[in-house]
Order: sequence, then C-alpha cells, then structure tokens
Amino acid sequence: MTDSCLQDKSILIVDDDPDVLTALSSVFEDCGANVTTAADGNQAIERAEEQQPDLVVLDAMLPKRSGFLVLERLKGKNHVGPQPRIIMITGNHGKRHQTWAESLGVDAYISKPFRLERLMESAESLLSA
Repeated sequence: MTDSCLQDKSILIVDDDPDVLTALSSVFEDCGANVTTAADGNQAIERAEEQQPDLVVLDAMLPKRSGFLVLERLKGKNHVGPQPRIIMITGNHGKRHQTWAESLGVDAYISKPFRLERLMESAESLLSA
C-alpha cells in the first residue's frame, strides 16, 4: 500500500496472543504506521497514556483487565490526552458485548475470525475522518 493514511500514525495493538500481535504489527508496519503492542489490559492503559496513539486495536478478552475496562478508561473523561480511535476485536459473537462496547464509545467492533482487509479498511476509515 502506498500513500496509506496510516503512514506515520501511532497504533497500539493489544492482544494476549503473541501470534496475533506479530501478524497485526507486521501488517500495520507495512502500511507505514508506528506500532506498539501490549499483552494485557494494564499494559494497554499504561502504553496508551504514555504514547497517546491515534488508534488502538483492542482484544476484548485480556488478562489483568478486560478490553471493556480498557475501552472505558481510554474513552472516559479521566483519560489523559486526546481520546484514541478504538477498534475492538473479539471472539464473542453475541450482540450483548457489541452493545456494551458501543455504549462505552468504541469506534468499530469486529468479530473474530476476521479478514485483515476488513481491519485495515476500518483503521483507514477511522484515521482519515
């Protein structure tokens, strides 16, 4: 991808699966993004508040603090700095979790398994807006 709107964007990828972190990091880096990763909810908040990423790709089910609690913190009024765009990815296929995420301010919600193209289109759409 050339002339990607992800060029030089800061992206935090949060997932407890090292293979997912590696795969997603590679795809976003290939688009010119600056990628940071976190493997649990506490690391996610720490890194997001330190680095203030443009976008967070957030797994719903995480050790130490769920993705929903991370979402609530990053989209809440006590968050330090500008609020990042957040794409939540989850293996939960029920509408209840999606409704909860939407009530907390998620920008996009994608169920696993998903096509990488769908994630990238969603990221580009959010960051070009």
